[in-house]
Amino acid sequence: MSQSAHPLPEGEPQLPPVPEKRYFAIGEVAQLCAVKPHVLRYWEQEFPQLKPSKRRGNRRYYQREDVYTVRNIRHLLYEEGFTISGARQRLQEFAALKQGKAVTSGSGSDQQDALREIRKELEAMLRLIERF
Repeated sequence: MSQSAHPLPEGEPQLPPVPEKRYFAIGEVAQLCAVKPHVLRYWEQEFPQLKPSKRRGNRRYYQREDVYTVRNIRHLLYEEGFTISGARQRLQEFAALKQGKAVTSGSGSDQQDALREIRKELEAMLRLIERF
């Protein structure tokens, strides 16, 4: 699916499509996600979901799923205005929802409201991912 079929919301940068390959160097991921390599290295420390494999010379190799995770992190931080801890929590909630686990405590009604809100945000994130 081409990116022109799904224009990005106003204010969001146009990110290039992710090539059909298995591994990406840190510089490639930086370009694909419009962030600097040092930002990626910092995010590796802050987000347990982001674990590129390291090979000789401690070189990082990201997989396609890592590229999409970086794009999600970038969206949460730069477009949605989350803090690092808020974005980390949102990604953990997304993972918990994928596994079918409850993500909040409180009354059943509070949980349902929270899950509805999370679902709306996840659907928005999935629409973003589908564009790439």
